Amino acid sequence: MTEDKEQLNYKLADLETEHRDLDSVIARVVDSVPFDQIRLQRLKKRKLLLKDEIIRIRSKILPDIIA
Repeated sequence: MTEDKEQLNYKLADLETEHRDLDSVIARVVDSVPFDQIRLQRLKKRKLLLKDEIIRIRSKILPDIIA
């Protein structure tokens, strides 16, 4: 199944927004008392998964050029 470039750009923008938003959520969890370690771990794992997906989509949009 081939996704066109426009769809990939929209998906990339959504993922990048969610990735940025997680920074503020993670900061609030860290500042909260009592500290919720399990929630923090889940948020950080989600952020890493988003980062991997962002990288995957970027590589589809701009594939490496072998010179």
